[in-house]
Amino acid sequence: MKILIIEDDIKIINFLKKGLEEECYIVDSATNGDDGLYLASVNEYDLILLDIMLPIKDGIEVCKSLRSAKNQTPIIMLTAKDSIEDKIKGLDIGANDYLAKPFSFAELLARIRVQLRTQNVTQTKISIADLELDLLNKTAIRANENITLTAKEFALLEYLIKNKDRVLSETAINSALSSFEDSNISNIVNVYIYRLRNKIDKNFAIKLIKTVRGIGFKISDK
Repeated sequence: MKILIIEDDIKIINFLKKGLEEECYIVDSATNGDDGLYLASVNEYDLILLDIMLPIKDGIEVCKSLRSAKNQTPIIMLTAKDSIEDKIKGLDIGANDYLAKPFSFAELLARIRVQLRTQNVTQTKISIADLELDLLNKTAIRANENITLTAKEFALLEYLIKNKDRVLSETAINSALSSFEDSNISNIVNVYIYRLRNKIDKNFAIKLIKTVRGIGFKISDK
């Protein structure tokens, strides 16, 4: 699942990004409303964390613009303002939830899970053959065996399963998982594919991850 943070405080962005990536979310960020609106318009996100007090375009403008463009991605507004009037204003212009700073990260995670369930933005469980991912609880099971994955391995496996039977180029995978800090390493996709194979294929008769020479990779039970 992919989350966009639109927030002008770099410390808050880094804090949220670190915590969310540890929870296996893919995270993009923008430090002003204009850039945030652009990212939200050209990419697909499962949820947006939107600060109100932003340079260039404030969060209210960004939210209004997204809703006017029929973008229904769930939005949780983050702000230092905690008055009832501010909350009502945020919800009236299309936000789904409102969280006043300072907030606990645990509460934010709970609210994110609620929005993902309520909006039914994506399936909560996806599978192929005897391999199942629980996207909310971030667990992987194959043939009733729990498989421990890092956040980045989980994100890559989620992307592969959502595109099962499709051949994906390294470029497409890098683009979809653009928040990977080490995406500038030329063989990073191969590194993670190798790690995934060791965990989900090595000890099982049916190999799911396949290399299509000269093109890329796919996951398939065929």
